[in-house]
Amino acid sequence: MKKQQLISSLLLLLTAVIWGVAFTAQSEAGETIEAFTFTCVRSIIGGIVLLPVIAIFGKKPPADKAVRRKENKNALIAGIVCGVLLMIAQNLQQLGINMGASSGKAGFITACYIIFVPIFGIFLKRRCSPLVWIAVALAAVGLYLLCVTDRLYFEPQDILLFACAIMFTFQILAVDRFSPKVDCVKLACVQFFVSGILSGILMLILETPNLNNLLDAWLPILYTGVLSSGVAYTLQIVGQKGLNPAVASIIMSLESAIAAIAGWLILGQNLSPREIIGCVIMFVAIIIAQVPIKLRKKEV
Repeated sequence: MKKQQLISSLLLLLTAVIWGVAFTAQSEAGETIEAFTFTCVRSIIGGIVLLPVIAIFGKKPPADKAVRRKENKNALIAGIVCGVLLMIAQNLQQLGINMGASSGKAGFITACYIIFVPIFGIFLKRRCSPLVWIAVALAAVGLYLLCVTDRLYFEPQDILLFACAIMFTFQILAVDRFSPKVDCVKLACVQFFVSGILSGILMLILETPNLNNLLDAWLPILYTGVLSSGVAYTLQIVGQKGLNPAVASIIMSLESAIAAIAGWLILGQNLSPREIIGCVIMFVAIIIAQVPIKLRKKEV
């Protein structure tokens, strides 16, 4: 494995860890805060967190003004596109959770993007090797064993979560398209503010924000705003630069396994043999997906 691929994989693994723990924070916040309000606040916090990062580390040597304007314009366009997709995906996910979707079913359905990414990627000429398809299938089996512990049936919130998985698929593919061409931190910052502003508009139209409820849920909001949004989604954009989007989606789907493991280690929740097998299968899928490129067919 190339050094850059290893670094990208580790960044996405850290992203999955942060997102996995965030499921608990989202569930807690969902008990008192409506979906659009929650997404608005967490996204705005995520954008604010990145402003000093851009100010401190975003300085570059003097360049032609026309070049600089073009770079900023590209980052703005990329951020708007990714921000709209992220806003829709996050709100669909939070609506599903607020409507009572179990964490297991929510995690499994949301992470179905590991199946959708390579399928939709075909239409964008992002073909995958047979090993990646095997890894996708194994990851889907692992997620099922890990998350679906009772009869799988469809409820209104399930439909929202499936739509969420499709929107996350488009967001992942959009990041894959834009991240090599723009400043990743600027892209992430614009993405969060776009998501926050659009969610805020829907919040004012459809919901009744309550300051006391926001203050009561300050810890979940800070975690999802600073870490899950500001840090993790930025790591996603940076990490995807060096990987095929299908491989990246497999690594990020570990968020469901991380959520279960974190619940076992931190909260004392027991993992059943079925769930342990699911975690093992997912880790095997990750290893298969990382087989050196020279053993695969040429990827476009």
